[in-house]
Amino acid sequence: MKEIFFLNGLPRSGNTVFGSIMNQNPNVAATANSICADMMGELFMLKHTDVFKNYPDHKSFDNVAKTVFENYYKDWKQDYIIDRAPWGYPINLKFLKETRSNIKIIVLVRDVIEVLGSFIDWSNREPTAFVNQYDAKTVEEKCDMLMNKDGQIVKELIGIKHLLNHQPKEIYHIVKFNDLVKDTENTIEGVYNFLGIPKFKHDFNNIGQFKVNDMGYDDTIVGNGLHTLETGAISDYKEKYDAYSIIPKSIIEKYKQCNFWEEI
Repeated sequence: MKEIFFLNGLPRSGNTVFGSIMNQNPNVAATANSICADMMGELFMLKHTDVFKNYPDHKSFDNVAKTVFENYYKDWKQDYIIDRAPWGYPINLKFLKETRSNIKIIVLVRDVIEVLGSFIDWSNREPTAFVNQYDAKTVEEKCDMLMNKDGQIVKELIGIKHLLNHQPKEIYHIVKFNDLVKDTENTIEGVYNFLGIPKFKHDFNNIGQFKVNDMGYDDTIVGNGLHTLETGAISDYKEKYDAYSIIPKSIIEKYKQCNFWEEI
């Protein structure tokens, strides 16, 4: 029986490098952005239909809902799956609580200004970046577009805040981006301790590109290089830009309060 864990991570906060590291372990699969949350949402929408209300067979419904992950990952060879989606988002967490027990969610966080800076730096270097495919032209407009209420950054932020403010600490484990890249060994050990699974000797000097279940990202969809990692030792990682220099002061003032986990 596979064990299913969850990852709620801000974009550009180390999700890809975290997955690349964890996937060195042949018994662990840290996924790419997952469709499982959306699958669960579509499934639970059926409970609001007249057809279901006319014949509310909850037990048969649960037979499907409670096995979504096991069926989705049935052919994956790993015993431990870490499914990445905004699982702390209230409705997504509600689905989990109705279908699973012993929920454990890894939470990846990073200074939101650095998150925006990472997107802007990438969009400046890469014409195909999705950030460049909208009407937003200035850096301010691009940042506001990235922070729109239906976008991934805000959904992840809502999920993280919901976990920290309303859920028991036993179900989540915070990993800060700077700890992941500067104190990698201890940070990864903390993840293993939280999940309660057998540890693995990772090679932090040879970080490869993200790959799981014999597949990598197809970044032609969102922009070339979005999930491309600098291979080699993670200790050599260093940003080639200063987020607080490329992000306008008006945007810094507008969104700096989003780093609410710093109070922990």
